Order: sequence, then structure tokens, then C-alpha cells
Amino acid sequence: MKTQIISTKSRAAFPRLVLLAAGLTLAMGAAQAQTSAMAKNSYYVPGTSYIGFNVGESNFKAPNGGFGRFNSEKNDTSYSIYGGGYFNKNFGMELGYTDFGRIERAGGNTKAYGIDLSLVGKLPVNDVFAVTGRVGAIYGHTDTTANAAAGIATGTESGLGISYGVGAEYAINTNWSAVVRYDEHKLKFAGGNKETIGNTSIGLKYKF
Repeated sequence: MKTQIISTKSRAAFPRLVLLAAGLTLAMGAAQAQTSAMAKNSYYVPGTSYIGFNVGESNFKAPNGGFGRFNSEKNDTSYSIYGGGYFNKNFGMELGYTDFGRIERAGGNTKAYGIDLSLVGKLPVNDVFAVTGRVGAIYGHTDTTANAAAGIATGTESGLGISYGVGAEYAINTNWSAVVRYDEHKLKFAGGNKETIGNTSIGLKYKF
């Protein structure tokens, strides 16, 4: 009789044990999912720092001169390296360097590079995807050569201009994310004119 009573109690307790085990499993799974989401979302945690490298295509919007008599290339390969950090969930600062490359223009060549400091913003869409934006200043350097008949100023020039852009970011894992950006930079060219260089790029960020 005692054996039967123990067996009956065991059978009655078994469903509760199954439910308890299932509940613990679900709770552990939820905790792991939350931890994973928080890890991926840690790009938006205050104090997060990062470095990044982008490759893209620059678009020089400076005039060609010479009434179209000279061949002109508007685009070249660009390279950017940058780093920054976030003050809070949405805003931070970023310092970067971009080499815009060199184009044929006005019977000569024009090349440019610059160092920019920007306020960056991030609007998370979900745990792994965000829309980004930036606005700031760039200290640019340009070097222009041209055919005398082109009628444009030549020489080197440096100075401050504005810089701004938009983009998107996708978290690959807890440390790496893929980024795509479009930026515009106002650089000073020989003769004192400020012209725009657009830059479309893709790259990777590493956070720490």
C-alpha cells in the first residue's frame, strides 16, 4: 500500500515537474534573447566608443571651366577612417579623416582630403538596425592644377567648411556593424570658392 501511495503521488507530481521545467526553459530562453538583444543594441548605450573604415566614391561638384573644352572626371575612389562615442542613447561625437581622391579637371588635376568633427545621431528602428545622421565642420585641403585656357584658379587651399550626411547601420553581432553613408562636404578651393564634394560609402564599425 505504501508503495502504491508513493507511486500515486509521484504520478501526480510529474505534470507539475514537467510544467516547472518547461517554465524554467522558457524563462532561460527569454533571458538569453533579452541579453542578445541588449548586446546588439549596446551601440546605443551611453559611453559606447567605436572606430570605422569606409570605402566609397566621391563626387566633385566643382566647375570644369573652359566652356566644356576639357575632359573632366567627377568621381574617384574615397577612403575614410573615423572614431567616436555616444553621450546617450541617440547622440555622440565623431572625428574622421577622408581622402576624396583625385580627378581630371580643366586640363589638370584636382585632389582633396579633410578632417571633420561632427555631432552624430542615431535613431534605432529595432535591436539591429538604425538610421543615422551627422552634421559638423571639416577642415579641408585641396590642390588644383589646370590648363591656363580653362580660366579657373589653381594652387592649394585650406579652410573650414560645413559637413553633413545621412546613413544606415546594421549590427552584425555584438561588436561589428555594417554601415552605408552619404555625406556632403563644403571645401575651399583655389581662388577662395567653396565647392561641394559628395561621398557615398560603405564600411564596417567596431565598437568597444
